Amino acid sequence: MAARPIVDIAHVTKGYRRGGEVVPVLRDITLAIPHGDFIALMGPSGSGKSTLLNLIAGIDKPDGGTLLVDGVDIARLSEADLADWRASHVGFIFQFYNLMPVLTAFENVELPLLLTSLGKRDRRERVETALALVGLADRMTHYPNELSGGQQQRVAIARALVADPAIIVADEPTGDLDRKSAEEVLGLLRRLNADMGKTVIMVSHDPHAVKSARHVTHLEKGELVADGDDAGKGFNTDETDETDKAIRR
Repeated sequence: MAARPIVDIAHVTKGYRRGGEVVPVLRDITLAIPHGDFIALMGPSGSGKSTLLNLIAGIDKPDGGTLLVDGVDIARLSEADLADWRASHVGFIFQFYNLMPVLTAFENVELPLLLTSLGKRDRRERVETALALVGLADRMTHYPNELSGGQQQRVAIARALVADPAIIVADEPTGDLDRKSAEEVLGLLRRLNADMGKTVIMVSHDPHAVKSARHVTHLEKGELVADGDDAGKGFNTDETDETDKAIRR
């Protein structure tokens, strides 16, 4: 029997009010994402890809249809329960990092753990492990303005994975980076997927970035228009090795 997908979307719709009318954004979306997949959502501006990502992450709720994430109908959760669910199930990576400028790298990564029952020692161990994983163990006392853009995004990735979520959602994670830094970030996402079994769902308009995904799903005017199974060109040993070397440097 086939394993239950970690994300199971059926006939989902979503719209937003503009004045006295509702503007549809997503129309009858049906999509299943298996455990451990790396999927890229592509489409032009206004196609609904970020809205779909926000629904999967529990940031927003659909107007209609069903949306199960890891077996939970998240649209039926109260706001308090949904916040708890997000904290333990989803790690977020954004284009502009969303780091707190007055906090060090360590403190930024620790933020999601402050919502848990973990003690100070356990939090420290998790933060140090996460920062080491992204190659920033020697930068944990630095503030965001003391880090490059690529390093700031790696701090954001450490923050996303520190609570050990099953799903990593990334909204244009390389959109503000130069090519070298972008490749380091994509290499980290590939490692999280291939080595740690994280399900990665990434929104991007960059054809180079989506080569790191195993599958590509396209949206056009709020509808799924095509699926691709031939992404995954970023999954090759030589490229990953070079990325790991760059991160260690």
